Amino acid sequence: MKLTIHTYILKTRKVFTTSHGSADHRRCLIVELEHEGCKGYGEATEILYYGKNLEAMVRLVQGNKEWIESLPMADPLDRYLEFFSRFSEDRFVLCALDVAYHDLYGKLKGQSLTRMWGLDRSHNPLSSLTVAIDETEKMLEHIDQNPWPVYKVKLGTPQDMEIMQAIRRHTDHPLRVDVNEGWSAAQTIAYSSTLRDLEVEFIEQPIPAREHDSMAEVFRKSALPLFADESCHIPEDVPRCLQHFHGINIKLMKCGGLSPALEMIRLARTLGLKIMIGCMTETSVGISALGQILPLVDYADMDGALLISNDPAAGVHLEDGRAVYPDEGGTGARLITENPLA
Repeated sequence: MKLTIHTYILKTRKVFTTSHGSADHRRCLIVELEHEGCKGYGEATEILYYGKNLEAMVRLVQGNKEWIESLPMADPLDRYLEFFSRFSEDRFVLCALDVAYHDLYGKLKGQSLTRMWGLDRSHNPLSSLTVAIDETEKMLEHIDQNPWPVYKVKLGTPQDMEIMQAIRRHTDHPLRVDVNEGWSAAQTIAYSSTLRDLEVEFIEQPIPAREHDSMAEVFRKSALPLFADESCHIPEDVPRCLQHFHGINIKLMKCGGLSPALEMIRLARTLGLKIMIGCMTETSVGISALGQILPLVDYADMDGALLISNDPAAGVHLEDGRAVYPDEGGTGARLITENPLA
């Protein structure tokens, strides 16, 4: 097996703002594993508020290059524990390697992962399109410029309810809100009734994850369903969400790849929690991997590649909210351009 490390600067189509801050670009690592003429790809994006630094991720992969290249091919779910023992300190890197290995394995078998797992794509949920924090008029312009069947609105400002009222007057499409830990418990409880009256479907991560005990009160008093994002990273977090959230948002980079994501889905179904899949600002490499578990979930937010202007990859993509799959094995991802990090 041959390992190649690619690094990229991903330029956002506009300044992307959430309650965690603003950015006009993201740096990312793409891992390429090649064997018997097939190439598998996995991705890890630099997210500073998660403490992820590109150079550190590259060093971790490079430092284990010889071991990675010595691996024989085996079922990726069986191989995951070996990857975990090496890369447990950085789940973003773990994700890149786990996904690249899954992709390569599927391509060597000549089957997509959804087919290998016996999944039915015909009932896939639609993906939302993100409306980032901005001046209200610019948020409305973004909706006009990007017609979509369902929108997820980023909140966490003093004008949140005014923003949502303006958006609801502007569109009758389904709306969801994502606060990225930007509210207090009291705000969440109060705002939930207003948002319910505006026919918002649910609220994602309203208060900081560290305020876990306060979420129990929010859960009891909220007028809308609540989804955990920053409060739910790995399989061990799923049971803690009971009586605090109605559902969880699974992101591959947070949990460490497809292997733990499948375990989180299993646990959530056992516990009666709803499931959403989400993404970072990332390339079609990451989005193609998400598309493989899309048939297993209730909601999707997988528009990360649409947020950038220089996607160096292709694979699963969205058309009017619906995932479109390439006729390729594995995740279906492939690199289409060289855009090395300067």
